[in-house]
Amino acid sequence: MVVGDTLLDRDVEGVVNRLCPDSPVPVLDENNSVDRPGGAGLAALFAVGRGFEVALVTALADDEGGARLSSLLTAAGVQIYGLPLPGATPEKIRLRTRGRVLLRHDRGGPAGPPGEPSDAVLELLAGAAGILVSDYGRGVARLPALRVALANTTAPIVWDPHPRGPAAVPGVRLATPNEVEARELAGLASGGSRLAIASRCAQALRQRWRVGAVAVTLGGEGALLSHAGATPLAVASPTCADGDTCGAGDRFAAAATLALADGALVSEAVQQAVAEASGYVADGGVATAVPAASVAGPVHPAGKASRSTPAVGRPAPGSTPAVGGSAPGPVRTAPGSVPAVGGSAPGPVRAAGEAPSSAGTIRPGSAGRTRSGASGQGRTRVQDRSGAPVTAVGWSDRIGARAAGDVVARVRAAGGTVVATGGCFDLLHAGHVATLEAARQLGDCLVVCVNSDDSVTGLKGPDRPLVRHADRARLLAALGCVDAVLIFDESTPHAALSWLRPDVWVKGGDYGTGADGPDLPEAEILHRWGGNTVVVPYLDGRSTSEMIAAARAGGRPGGRAR
Repeated sequence: MVVGDTLLDRDVEGVVNRLCPDSPVPVLDENNSVDRPGGAGLAALFAVGRGFEVALVTALADDEGGARLSSLLTAAGVQIYGLPLPGATPEKIRLRTRGRVLLRHDRGGPAGPPGEPSDAVLELLAGAAGILVSDYGRGVARLPALRVALANTTAPIVWDPHPRGPAAVPGVRLATPNEVEARELAGLASGGSRLAIASRCAQALRQRWRVGAVAVTLGGEGALLSHAGATPLAVASPTCADGDTCGAGDRFAAAATLALADGALVSEAVQQAVAEASGYVADGGVATAVPAASVAGPVHPAGKASRSTPAVGRPAPGSTPAVGGSAPGPVRTAPGSVPAVGGSAPGPVRAAGEAPSSAGTIRPGSAGRTRSGASGQGRTRVQDRSGAPVTAVGWSDRIGARAAGDVVARVRAAGGTVVATGGCFDLLHAGHVATLEAARQLGDCLVVCVNSDDSVTGLKGPDRPLVRHADRARLLAALGCVDAVLIFDESTPHAALSWLRPDVWVKGGDYGTGADGPDLPEAEILHRWGGNTVVVPYLDGRSTSEMIAAARAGGRPGGRAR
């Protein structure tokens, strides 16, 4: 079930081959135009396109635009529960040429108060399997009777908010603002990295609204999920696509709602939503996803636009990633990744609106590859600021304290984000690679802290490790998503972290998926310099311990197709 404000979207396609003689603006010669439902109507189309029975509670005006919306939605199989709407139908007109938007024209005037819902609508809400509130700030989500019914339902609710709309009702399972909306709704002072700002806003909204979770969409970088645990879950986009992002936020919210209605955990629903929204843009956006109905004759009465929430798409360098637009480039999928987990490493992560650093762009996988001249097989020891030893292996220019320090210094000088992760990495497998690829997407370099042989033995027992730390480091350094490897002897990486001082510490697993889950053990250390800890999704069925047990028992390794 979808509840919210429906708009009439119109795309006018044409060609530009001259400027206006009385003003230096392009002249668009129209070739054709197409109509589509927007806002809550578009979300309903996405849901019905997946084969679900969908009811839409929305306000429709008594004009040609309202009739057009009713016709389009009914033809698509959406059951409309209409509310009276005074005034004109809100409409968005996009003037486009060669796949680019020249101008957006909004018409319809100020939003009037919608009429009250019927008893049938309230009964429908009580029996729904899942509910999406698609708020476009035009009044439907403010109706008191609807809000009471939403607060009393047992169905999972996804609330897609709008800065001009009301707060989500208490008990909502998931709220899905984009990062610009999250900052405006939370009203927090800016400062810190993009990831830190999104995390603070999500936590503030979750507590203020008393909702179960908040997923802040981050354009081409995926989404950041804040829920019961203190550590957010960062879900990277599996593809990098150049395309029309209009409707991507609606696709994200609809996919999350369907997943929750099907019994998925919130973390699983967000991963599925990121994957679907990414694929939506990569496949051509709304023009491909929603069959267009051609329009002949003059443009109908018009109004406000459907939001273009950039939950996916690669922002152009120097642009505001959360506001829209994507840079030209091929569609890429990370080798060996799974939806919503991996992906190739992006360029520098910057705060919204921040220009690229004058020091230049840090290219993925290249930050730590300058030759250091190190040679020999011996292990050397350096000390961190507290005097604790940090073990380094000196035969590789990507392994050891010097390599890690050089990478971190270079990225910081360029204004980039330093990401670190750690673990034993005994018997490197696909789950490790998925975690490392997802971690690399969160910044401009990735330093991997690896437990030494003695450290692994102390943690895992006398039979471990199976692979020497020198070989484990060489395997990790060979991965394109890893910029440097640092080996440490202690049972925890705290000494190494105090020296590296990464901006982001990443772990793979389910630390952040349980109710009231604890902080990551490293959270207190990172807090000392304003760093952040995040969890990225792990790849099910991949475990070093299970692989070892299966090998000893003569069975199949985990994750293998049967």
